[in-house]
Amino acid sequence: MPDILTKQDGAILRVTLNQPERGNAVSDRMVAELTGIIQGADKTSSVVVLRGAGNDFCVGRAGMGQRPPTEPDAYERRSFSDIVFDCYGAMRNAKIPIIAVVQGRALGFGCAIAAACDITLASDKAVFQVPEMAHNILPTMVMSSFVDRVPRKAMSYLVYSMAEIGPERALSFGIVSDVVPAAKLDDAVESLCAAILKAPRPAIYGVKEYVKSAPDMAVFGAVEFARNLHATINSSGEMRKKH
Repeated sequence: MPDILTKQDGAILRVTLNQPERGNAVSDRMVAELTGIIQGADKTSSVVVLRGAGNDFCVGRAGMGQRPPTEPDAYERRSFSDIVFDCYGAMRNAKIPIIAVVQGRALGFGCAIAAACDITLASDKAVFQVPEMAHNILPTMVMSSFVDRVPRKAMSYLVYSMAEIGPERALSFGIVSDVVPAAKLDDAVESLCAAILKAPRPAIYGVKEYVKSAPDMAVFGAVEFARNLHATINSSGEMRKKH
């Protein structure tokens, strides 16, 4: 059984974490595979839909808290961590939007990638948690996915309390974009994809590029970036086609 399923559905790349019997807990190999899928997605697609098989989105990393037989030094340990940081980076740097569809539990790494995606639709039954501290793991990997999404006090609360939170609170914290009744989650995903795909591809690229960079700029720079991007994208042949 493949760890990750991919399906090309027109301009949509549907990606499914496929270890439902373990809550879609990911191995390092799965994380690396997911990174490669995301990095190549724009070659075939205009949007990615990421979800988990079964009842959960992703309950974290398989074997979390297990110590290696021989403790690596700091630089060796960084190479292990880079597998995860590279995945978050691929999501941020992808040219096309990534939609997370969260049903059930999104814990640790699952909570992090839910935050890192461009849009996250959550079932009203979803649960979010960052339990790393209970496993003697400093949670800065997860926190790095939150840093441009989640306010400071919310971030501190999540990692120190290790509390499970519901989707409405995750929405208020910036992890989630919208909360949908579980029975309507699939319909909401399809409606969102259809809305995105009404736009020409250069516009889909341009929105992602602006959202990725502009919020970190000074206001003047963000306005100038908008002006230049607006002129560049709208001058493309595809944007000038009549619909």
